[in-house]
Amino acid sequence: MKLCTLYSGGKDSNLAHYRASMKHDTSVLLSMVSDRADSYMYHTPNIHLTGYQARAMNTPLVSRRTSGVPPQENTDLTRTLKEIKKEYDIRGVCVGAVRSNYQHRIVSEVCRSLNLEVCAPLWHADHEQIVRELIDEKFEVIVVAVAAEGLGKGWLGRKLDLKALEELVELNRINGVDVGGEGGEYETLVLDGPLFKRKLEIISAKRIWDKIRGELVVDEVKLVDK
Repeated sequence: MKLCTLYSGGKDSNLAHYRASMKHDTSVLLSMVSDRADSYMYHTPNIHLTGYQARAMNTPLVSRRTSGVPPQENTDLTRTLKEIKKEYDIRGVCVGAVRSNYQHRIVSEVCRSLNLEVCAPLWHADHEQIVRELIDEKFEVIVVAVAAEGLGKGWLGRKLDLKALEELVELNRINGVDVGGEGGEYETLVLDGPLFKRKLEIISAKRIWDKIRGELVVDEVKLVDK
C-alpha cells in the first residue's frame, strides 16, 4: 500500500516510518508546521529540519503551515492530505502515535473522510521497547526539549542510548516520568537511521533553559556521508 507518513523529525515518526517501509511503499512525508508550540496534535521542536531529514532519506517532503488550533488544524490536515492523495496516489497515512488517543482519533477521522487507511505501527507499544528498538536499529536520536523533574539542562543534546534509557527507566520509577516522553517530558530529533542515505551533522545550536524546562534550538546542520 502506498503511504504518506506524518513526519515530525522525532523518534516516533521515524520509527513508525521505518516499520511501515518494511511492508508498504512509504513514498512521501508530510510535516505540518504548527504556529503554536503547545499544539496537542503536532510536534514542534526543530520541525524546520525535516527538509534535511527528507533529503537524507531521498524521500519527497510536503511541508504545510497549520494554525495549531482545533478544529482549524484538522481542516488544514484534511486539505493537505487531499492534495497529496491526488498528486501521489496514496492509499493510506502512517502516523507515529503511541498512546495519544487525541492524535489517533483525529488522523482516523481525517483519513475516513478521504477514504484513506490508517497505519499506526507503534499504537499501544511499550515505550521502553520503542527506545530499545531505536537503539538496536542504530537510530541516532538526541534530546532537544525537556520539561520534567530529573531532566535537567544536561539532557539537551544528549544521545538517546542505553545509559540514557536506564536513567529514564529510573526516573519513571521515582517521578513517574514517561520513558517515551509521551506526556511531553522530552522531545527528540533523529540525526541518522536505517533509511538515511546520509546523516545530519549539527553545525550550531543553542540551549534555552529557564531552570524548569529547556530546548535545544538547532540553527544550522549539514548532510554528511555515512
